[in-house]
Amino acid sequence: MRKKLTTALVAAGLVLTAGAQEKKAFIEVPQWVKDIKLSGYGMVQYQGSDKEQAHENSFSLRLARFSAEARPHKDFYAKVQMQINGNTSEGSSAIRLVDLFGEWQKYKYFMVKAGQFKRPFTFENPMHPITQGFMSYSQNVSKLAGFSDRTGEQASNGRDIGLQVQGDLLPDASGRCWLHYQAGVFNGQGINTKDGDNRKDLIGGLWVMPAKGLRIGVFGWTGSRGINYTDPATGVSTTRSLPKNRYAFSAEYTANDWTLRSEYIHSQGYDANYKKGDKADGIYALCIAPVISQKLHVKARYDLYRDAKEWGSSKTFYELGADYMFTKNLQLNIEYARVNERATDSNYNMVDVELDFRF
Repeated sequence: MRKKLTTALVAAGLVLTAGAQEKKAFIEVPQWVKDIKLSGYGMVQYQGSDKEQAHENSFSLRLARFSAEARPHKDFYAKVQMQINGNTSEGSSAIRLVDLFGEWQKYKYFMVKAGQFKRPFTFENPMHPITQGFMSYSQNVSKLAGFSDRTGEQASNGRDIGLQVQGDLLPDASGRCWLHYQAGVFNGQGINTKDGDNRKDLIGGLWVMPAKGLRIGVFGWTGSRGINYTDPATGVSTTRSLPKNRYAFSAEYTANDWTLRSEYIHSQGYDANYKKGDKADGIYALCIAPVISQKLHVKARYDLYRDAKEWGSSKTFYELGADYMFTKNLQLNIEYARVNERATDSNYNMVDVELDFRF
């Protein structure tokens, strides 16, 4: 009997020991990891143009993006986002990291962001490519906010690597703030690139929100892009800094499914080849109006850019279009544009059709 009891106790001890070891081996996943949000979107495009001696007519995969968002701490937000371009001719830039940042958000009036993210310049630059409203960002934002920048830096989708502070101030009784500020220091080279001349870009913006849906802002930018320059006479290579001194005036009204927005940008600083002068500017004005609220919209945009700040270098788009939202995650866009290029003394037509979806 004693042997049987001893055997039973030993067996029970082994079971308890195994259970304890199994419990110790189990790793509990933190709640913030479980709460990671995965999302993305795609943009499929057809575009045609009857420009003389440069006719185009093609389907394309404009881009796809995949992102992950997390809150590893209740006061901290983090995001990583990858972009895949459908144009395989872009080679190594067809797949690239566009966002990787963290932001301390404990106080609404003072938040700190570090990493790679949108430059705090203009209202349109940080907008989502779908909700921005048209077949592309306006010319002045594309050329002077770091998409296909005038200085020749790599295509950066308006982003750079740096550190930024921002916040909302002066809340009213309803909690809506009257004032927003943002300021940052950046490499000045674009995405995924170290500083090229050890000089930093300083960018900032300030806007007031006197009524619901209305904001009026000003932005400033001073800095440079470092390039490697080889003197053709001596063959000696040196680092040169292409200055970027820019300012912008912006206004936007969004309410009751209406959008009205206009921005003027001025730039001082030579292009990469020193061929276009040291000044450029551009302005756009747009309206998106609901026909069926949250479902069907018509739109128009005037978009002017002068690459040398003189009328002989101007390029102007006169655009009309419409969009239809099947659901909040599926949208069809159609646009027509009449284009005037004074530099080539040409006028031509463009049509753009896009199917955009989110997941």
